[in-house]
Amino acid sequence: MSIPSELIGSVPRPQELLSATAGHAAGRIHDAEFAEIRQRAVQDTIARLESLGSPVVTDGDQAKPSAYTYPIAGADNLADDGFVIPFADGHIRTFPRLTSGPFRYRAHADQYLRSAQKSATVPVKQSVVAPSLLSLLYPADGISGYSRETFLDDLVAGAEADIRGCLDAGAHVVQLDFTEARLSLKLDPSGGLLRDLVALDNRVLERFSKAERARIGVHADPGADQGSTHSLDIDYAELLPELFKLAVGNFYLSMAGEAEPDRVLTVVAEQLPADARVFVGVIDPIDPVVETAEQVRDRVLAAARHLPADRLGTCDDSGFAPFADDVSTSRETAFAKIRARVEGTALAAEALGL
Repeated sequence: MSIPSELIGSVPRPQELLSATAGHAAGRIHDAEFAEIRQRAVQDTIARLESLGSPVVTDGDQAKPSAYTYPIAGADNLADDGFVIPFADGHIRTFPRLTSGPFRYRAHADQYLRSAQKSATVPVKQSVVAPSLLSLLYPADGISGYSRETFLDDLVAGAEADIRGCLDAGAHVVQLDFTEARLSLKLDPSGGLLRDLVALDNRVLERFSKAERARIGVHADPGADQGSTHSLDIDYAELLPELFKLAVGNFYLSMAGEAEPDRVLTVVAEQLPADARVFVGVIDPIDPVVETAEQVRDRVLAAARHLPADRLGTCDDSGFAPFADDVSTSRETAFAKIRARVEGTALAAEALGL
């Protein structure tokens, strides 16, 4: 395929894994059995993606407790009353709060990557949580004996190791999930919070060479959980100038769910860094209607009116289930949408003579 096409990351979990997760939390399923069930879900996910012709696969986040909290799962210095993400339909997601230092990654994403690579016959992409999101674990009133500056130093070191481990393991690309970027403009319309988050992520990214950064990307979306978003009302045009300051080679942008995609693409074309590629979202994961390959083709061709084909890729607007308990989209619907993206991207490439 001459136009690259990639998943963002997560795929809804099969019922066996959902039931096992609950059973493991309740102590009814032991660790070894739970690990076997998770690995079966990974193998099935990759096999399904490859059967659809997906040129790049992920493990669907099958083994992660969530796309955002995998580095800290099981830590004993966390409380459950931290940063709150409010969604448009009224539900919320609450992140942990760090109660004491030091902050340490308890798990790194390369373990998921290496496990997926055992089952895959095509390149494997690995998503990681952006350090900017993990920075929100630190409480506003501080922690006695553990300064915010020391916390950020520890966080930057952990994030570098998380990304570098995936690059060293042969990830096709490492994608930073920066879901809080757009939300930050709702929390702080001045843009100060967004600038701080971008600056922190760049502290990590500057530790990598230009060649390494070409294999790193960032995903920014309005959220997708239980059929709702957290910041779709925030104009992408307000976000993109700051987002494009991130020192990465790939940007993954939601576009299928945008009300005015052409206007946003005009901004993208004007401001996209000269050495970067943009992956345009052509699938809306929270829309229950499965897109057709022809709809995807037309969305790609619309994007190609703004961007040269050699700087264009396609993706889904977001992961289908970044939180493990989200069953608002079925596994079968997700795979049908992925098929439409793969086939529609190929149709667009053919129409463009690529």
